[in-house]
Amino acid sequence: MTEGTPPNARSRLVAAAIESFAAKGFHGTTTRDIAAAAGMSPAAVYVHHKSKEELLYLISKEGHERTLRLVEEGITSSADPVRQLRAVMYAFAAHHAEGHTGARIVNYELAALNAEHHAEIAKYRRAIEQRMRDVVTAGVDAGVFQTSNPRMTALALLSLGIDVARWYRDEGDWSPGDIADHYCELALRIVGATTD
Repeated sequence: MTEGTPPNARSRLVAAAIESFAAKGFHGTTTRDIAAAAGMSPAAVYVHHKSKEELLYLISKEGHERTLRLVEEGITSSADPVRQLRAVMYAFAAHHAEGHTGARIVNYELAALNAEHHAEIAKYRRAIEQRMRDVVTAGVDAGVFQTSNPRMTALALLSLGIDVARWYRDEGDWSPGDIADHYCELALRIVGATTD
């Protein structure tokens, strides 16, 4: 860090990158756009980050780490698969609504990551998918969920939650909680839950 640089310059640049990527997409955004959104000089981007791609990686890594934590917290909240699914789906849908701008970038700009970063993010995504599949499989094994393909069902549930970020807007009719409540109901129907 150079003398006179605010201690939060790196986080300001990350926030500015989220804003810029959301407005123009990764490929349509320049480092000058990011610097301007952060109220800094274009050179500041390279003082704090190696590249525009590194900013995308940091945004994606933080988003996936947070999502994995939310899913794991939902699972550990109960031993009952129905309650686990409710907790996971509620947190997952609410998270994608509340942080819809960042979630769109995290989920829809993955192809812009370099091979090393993409491989790391893919591990997080596989872990999230595995945790959801474990919940669905546990429900099937307990006789409370009815699905012939737990893996595909888990992917469908994750896709449902991720897609919230694509269409949700803060000024809309539904709060993140409204969406999360309804998505819990949808999730239980998708798995063919036989109990409340």
